[in-house]
Amino acid sequence: MHLIIDGYNLLHVNRSLTRLNSTLLRWERDRLIDQLSAYQKLKSWAMTVVFDGWQGGWNTEKREKKREMEIIYSKLGEKADEVIKRLVKEKGSEAMVITSDRDISRFAERMDVAVIPSEQFFEKLEVSSNRFEESLEEEEEEEEEKGINTKGLSRRLSKKEKRARAALKKL
Repeated sequence: MHLIIDGYNLLHVNRSLTRLNSTLLRWERDRLIDQLSAYQKLKSWAMTVVFDGWQGGWNTEKREKKREMEIIYSKLGEKADEVIKRLVKEKGSEAMVITSDRDISRFAERMDVAVIPSEQFFEKLEVSSNRFEESLEEEEEEEEEKGINTKGLSRRLSKKEKRARAALKKL
């Protein structure tokens, strides 16, 4: 499994970071990378985090390795969305995209790549960083068992919903 993460999209979940100066923004990015690194150690998956550099970046795309993760900053004039779409094409079905951006989500779904909204992934990230992952999985299993025994109309899930649920279980 290879997670492709929309960096600023995930960073802005539950936070208002619009007025941060460059030093504080760098600190927030590093803190997110630390959280992702801890999560990666639990799951042993490859991760690529993509940040926008289109307004104040470099003339070429910048790639670096930090804590076993690939960090990509899009080049000046190119949005992170385009880099993520390119990575989705390269990785194909072995990838999973973390974003709440509708355009990226639609693109990934057309390529049969699972998409997890940033808000849902952020919750998983918080849980894993607090080491409550096992209790969360037990709660999910109990909820699933309760759902099986309910009466009412059955509803088939769409392929998109099945893919998203399977991807969430893997997280």
